[in-house]
Formats: sequence, C-alpha cells, structure tokens
Amino acid sequence: MATQNPKPGQAAELRDHLSHLLARVGAGDRSALKSVYDLTHAKLFGVCLRILNDDALAEDALQDSYIKVWRSADRFDAGRASPITWLAAIARNTAIDRRRALGTREYVSDDILADAPSNETDALTRLEEGEKADALRKCLGTLEEKQRNVIRTAFFEGDSYRELAERMGTPLGTVKSWVRRGLKRLKDCMEDE
Repeated sequence: MATQNPKPGQAAELRDHLSHLLARVGAGDRSALKSVYDLTHAKLFGVCLRILNDDALAEDALQDSYIKVWRSADRFDAGRASPITWLAAIARNTAIDRRRALGTREYVSDDILADAPSNETDALTRLEEGEKADALRKCLGTLEEKQRNVIRTAFFEGDSYRELAERMGTPLGTVKSWVRRGLKRLKDCMEDE
C-alpha cells in the first residue's frame, strides 16, 4: 500500500489496512509487525523524540514500543481508537516511562503539539492532521497559561498532581482545580469544533 501523499479517500483505507495488520500482529504474524513498523516508525520516533529530546533514547523507546505492540496487538480495538492513535499512545507512554526513569522533567512547550518531525511525508502524517490536531491546538490556546502548562506537562510527561504542585510551588488543591477546569473547558471546546 502506498504511503506517500494519500488522496482523501485513502485515509480510511489506510486506517483499515493498519487495523487489519494489527489483527495479524495479534495473531503472531511477524511480517505484519514489520509492515506496521514500515508504515509508522517515522511518526512514532517523532513522538518519542519530542518527549526525550535525545536520538538514542528515542530509538530505545521506539524499540520498546514495538515490543509492546507485539505483546498487546491482540487487545487493539478499532472501534475504540484509530490504529495510529493507539500506536502513538504506546510510544508516548513508553517515552514518558523512560523519561521518568531518568528522573528529568521540564515543562513541555507549545511545540509538542506540532506534527512529529519526519524526513518524509507519509500517509500517517496526513491522517493525523485530519484527526483534530488543529482543533486541539486552538482549544488549548483558549486556556489560561497556568492551566495550559499543567495540562501539557501532566499529559506529555505524566507528572502527578503532587509533582506539579511541588514543582510550581502551588497548593495541591489549586493544581487539581486548574487541571479539572482546564480539561472541562477543553472538552467543551472540542465538542464545539
């Protein structure tokens, strides 16, 4: 299946193709895993790199991500998530776990929401662009800066409320309130988009 510059009708076909490949991976088909890797590695490497900011660490996290895909593909449910969203969540969580293990954390900038870097324009990049990335950026922009920062840091780095409160020198209840109200505003905004 061609992955370069898909036409609008090809996005659904690509999504179905990835779903089918993940079902085969879940059944133990190694060649299907290679196909999933070929179609998604650039995007998932970009996800890992944005969180870890180091090529070698991102490559290790990417490898661990595909091991997790191999072990859990039988649990992928195309009715609950698109395949690229599911794969990106695995890569993101793996990179966050690796970052936590290193003990380094910083606030995540607005750049994290930009498309993951890639030296190729592939179908998955176009598919992701169609999955509300612009709407999410717009809605995040409507939040107060403190809400936006705590939500980004909690989501992309996995900080707990307590860790955020300590880092910001802010009472725990205040941080919880910022996150709760910010997520409510994001949800309402995304429903309007």
